[in-house]
Amino acid sequence: MFYKLYPRVENQELTKNELLNILREYARKISVFDLMEINELMLEDMKYVQDRYQKEFHGGYAKNFLGRLKEIKDSTLEFSLEEDDLDLIEVKESLIMLKQFEENETNKNPKFISVYTIISLYTTYVLNEPIHPVGTVFPGSLKVEEKDGKYYCPVKDANSETPNSVCPMCIAEQLDF
Repeated sequence: MFYKLYPRVENQELTKNELLNILREYARKISVFDLMEINELMLEDMKYVQDRYQKEFHGGYAKNFLGRLKEIKDSTLEFSLEEDDLDLIEVKESLIMLKQFEENETNKNPKFISVYTIISLYTTYVLNEPIHPVGTVFPGSLKVEEKDGKYYCPVKDANSETPNSVCPMCIAEQLDF
């Protein structure tokens, strides 16, 4: 996917419609068996979450992670000429970050990494929404919120320096609490 997107970004040729088409193409390569394996990986990662949050976290992540993929596969979004522009400098930085994640996570399922990349790019650059949807709960019962058309996340600043975090590319701002 990077090899398809990066040259288009470098040549200033990528639009929102084209990005969506490429993401849709790659999303359709993820099988139901891949999704089952990814769900198992997510369940394994939940062992690091406090017991009282595990069920809610897994439900939210499964719905928003795996459900977004179906949304992308079925998407019929079409952007007008005025809506079709992307900040290609930001897209390039995000692609570099996501490629580093792929290179660092050699023990992860490659399909998991693909889904992670597809969803991160889709929510950030196609939908202009935070990567974690509004209502996503974090420890301490804090949630991603929307106020007056802006998105706020309770863990944005804390995770922006975390290796392999997509927080730096997410459009949410830090929630003051």
